[in-house]
Amino acid sequence: MARRKRDIPEINTGSMADIAFLLLVFFLVTTTMDIPNGLQVALPPISEEPPEDSKQKKREVLEVLVNASDQLLVEGAPMTIDKLMQKTVDHLTNEGVNPTLSTTSTKAIVSLKNDRGTSYDMYVQVYNELTAAYNKVRDDYSMREYGKIYTKLDPEREEEKIKTVKKKYPKKLSEAEPVSIGGDK
Repeated sequence: MARRKRDIPEINTGSMADIAFLLLVFFLVTTTMDIPNGLQVALPPISEEPPEDSKQKKREVLEVLVNASDQLLVEGAPMTIDKLMQKTVDHLTNEGVNPTLSTTSTKAIVSLKNDRGTSYDMYVQVYNELTAAYNKVRDDYSMREYGKIYTKLDPEREEEKIKTVKKKYPKKLSEAEPVSIGGDK
């Protein structure tokens, strides 16, 4: 007895594109997208006019350097990260008392310069400390003047107070392009 060869039925592929499209839409809808984390920094607007005096007096600038070994240098002297905020606060609030620090809060500048080999973690720590120093001096001033810390001022109702605090302590944080400062990385 000879075996009969069976014909294999064909699969209808007419709706295959529809099924693929539905699967694509399903996965697009159900998949979550990672939002990249980063520092929120507002860049200054582009100015048509050249700055009046681009060379600030050395006294007005607090120089913060981070080398490739993640060592912190403030005004050329080694410093630990936990002392950076207080040093920055002292610089911002000096008002001419200490001859090595800024003459007024409106002229005070903090210059941050990193080595190309600086770790991102160290950069973020330093940036956070500098930002915390600005927040602290603004909070202290706002508390003295208005009885309320700066971060709790309502932007809609207390806009003038916020402007006054920002005018007294403008955030002048200058970041230079990373270069090779030194270290072992």
